[in-house]
Amino acid sequence: MHKPRTKLKTHKGASKRFKVTGTGKIRRAKAFKSHILTKKSTKRKRQLRKGGLVSDGDLEQVRRMLR
Repeated sequence: MHKPRTKLKTHKGASKRFKVTGTGKIRRAKAFKSHILTKKSTKRKRQLRKGGLVSDGDLEQVRRMLR
């Protein structure tokens, strides 16, 4: 008989930053919204409020962290 494999732990930092949508895409928040906001335009700050999706290049790595 084989030994049972250890369960993979969820990356807690990633679990707080990403959410999986119903269709399996991964949502994320936009970057550059935390400080030094005075020099950024109102339009730019408003657009940063909306979330984004994880790009295809990073998708597999983020999925691995959320397992």
